[in-house]
Amino acid sequence: MASKLKFRLKTGDRVEVITGKERGKRGKILAVFPDTGKVTVEGVARVKRAVKPSQKTPQGGIVEKEMAIDASNVMPVCPSCGEPSRVGARVDDEGKKIRVCRNCSEDMDTV
Repeated sequence: MASKLKFRLKTGDRVEVITGKERGKRGKILAVFPDTGKVTVEGVARVKRAVKPSQKTPQGGIVEKEMAIDASNVMPVCPSCGEPSRVGARVDDEGKKIRVCRNCSEDMDTV
């Protein structure tokens, strides 16, 4: 069983896949699983699954969905410079921790 990992990724972050068959694709993080060290990225690692009819899918049939990929295979994309970069951290005036782009030193948490 994996211990809780230190994550610098959050739901809603724009990321780029850096390894694997989906390399180069960009998307938004839909879900983060810190216990397993995986993330689900919009439009990446799509698979087809057969589902039984239910209230959620009354028709049933074959459904396409995104599967979780390892968090080490994605890199956050900086909103200001638009490049994939590593994430640093700094503390602002109020004592709040802010994620910072290592390329351009701009805040990554500003929306």
